[in-house]
Amino acid sequence: MFRTLLFLGTNLAIVVVLGVFLNIILPILGIQAGNTSGLLVIAFVFGMGGSYISLLMSKWMAKRATGAQVIERPSTEAERWLMVTVERLAKQANIGMPEVAIFPSADVNAFATGASRDSSLVAVSAGLLRSMNKDEAEAVLAHEISHIANGDMVTMALVQGVLNTFVMFFARIIAQALVRGGNNQGSYLAYFGVTMVLEVVFGLLASIIAMWFSRQREYRADAGSARLVGSSKMIAALQRLKTSHDSELDGQLVAFGIKGKARELFASHPSLDDRIEALRQHG
Repeated sequence: MFRTLLFLGTNLAIVVVLGVFLNIILPILGIQAGNTSGLLVIAFVFGMGGSYISLLMSKWMAKRATGAQVIERPSTEAERWLMVTVERLAKQANIGMPEVAIFPSADVNAFATGASRDSSLVAVSAGLLRSMNKDEAEAVLAHEISHIANGDMVTMALVQGVLNTFVMFFARIIAQALVRGGNNQGSYLAYFGVTMVLEVVFGLLASIIAMWFSRQREYRADAGSARLVGSSKMIAALQRLKTSHDSELDGQLVAFGIKGKARELFASHPSLDDRIEALRQHG
């Protein structure tokens, strides 16, 4: 539960920080909250800007958050197998060769991140290499490659940017309607306070939408893995994950890990049973 709340908190923090900055910059630019067209443009710039800055920094942030070490020259049989397998899958999926990394964790997990199909990172945990056989690990890698090939990182950044835009925009429009009384300091402080409360509330609603979208992308990545390596391998990998503990990935990395939480509304992933059933139904 803590990591799910952390993921939501990260998105809320981005919205609130951008919102505070927006409140500061609007008076400087001479834009009033009632000026809907100007406010929408500014909210769009800040909403999309924050989301895409996070996307551009995603590989750098992921490496530091997880301690992932990129494999430059394979020194073990496991590292050589990882590099060869990722290269083969990347060619099958018609994407550029991702960076390949291992992060120190007993968690059985992997994730993909990066700003584009040809500038990405695939990382697996040390626990995954110890716990999965090669067929299962190959399916996990194919799942992450499918995330990249499907453009999921860019798409999620776009979705989050649009949601951030509307959160900031409607929070200010509604706050302006609720707080009337001119430009005195008291009314401005009331407007500021109401705006921040509304951003938190709307941010939670936006997170529900973002998590629903994330769950749909998981089904697509599972299907992509099945096309690359066969559904039986992907089903076996998901069944193996059922025996492991909850994900240890934090923040936005949760959305592109092979394993996440299985709580509706705020869950980044469908349940493993639902994912297995979807693969069985669609072959």
